[in-house]
Amino acid sequence: MLNPQWLEWVRRLQSVAQTGLEYCTDLYDRERYDEIRHIAAEIAAKSEGLPAVEPILGLFKSEVGYATPKVDIRTAVFDQGGILLVQERSDGLWTLPGGWADVGESPSLAAVREVKEESGYEIVVNKLAAVFDRDRQDHPPLAYHVYKLFFIGELRGGKAKRSVETSDVKFFKQDELPPLSLTRVTAAQVKHMFEHFRNPSQPTSYD
Repeated sequence: MLNPQWLEWVRRLQSVAQTGLEYCTDLYDRERYDEIRHIAAEIAAKSEGLPAVEPILGLFKSEVGYATPKVDIRTAVFDQGGILLVQERSDGLWTLPGGWADVGESPSLAAVREVKEESGYEIVVNKLAAVFDRDRQDHPPLAYHVYKLFFIGELRGGKAKRSVETSDVKFFKQDELPPLSLTRVTAAQVKHMFEHFRNPSQPTSYD
């Protein structure tokens, strides 16, 4: 699923504005970068048919520092040939446990934490299975550029437990997958995790 051209322009303008505001010291340059950010927000709001630009502008203003891709971490955990999925309260659809990486936390520790918080299970991480550019993975468009890290985890304890973010927790066979939350994970990605599980020597996939 290709991003619309306007989204690519918006991201590039927002990135220039965000990085410029981080480093420039000249008052007039800051005004120009603010204007670039406002133009990006106007393009996004108009293209999405929103009645006001403020929500998009607020989203952009919340991002500070040098503009880089966000990092989303997902973990595939298997039991008796089934893969662990959690049902998101936000959309009622299913995904691999995971979410945004937190500052100050290593990727593997984030994977362990997310699985525990969203499913109740305790794991150890065995392998980094894939590092994907979200834009190349047939996800619905998103305002941010995102790298997705997929780990393989080994079940060590705990039990299924719902959370503030998840309404159900189950293991699914590959041919019995429920409706997936495509903004978070695709069927092709889940299939790829099964491939790594069945062939542990398979190298890490990327891009």
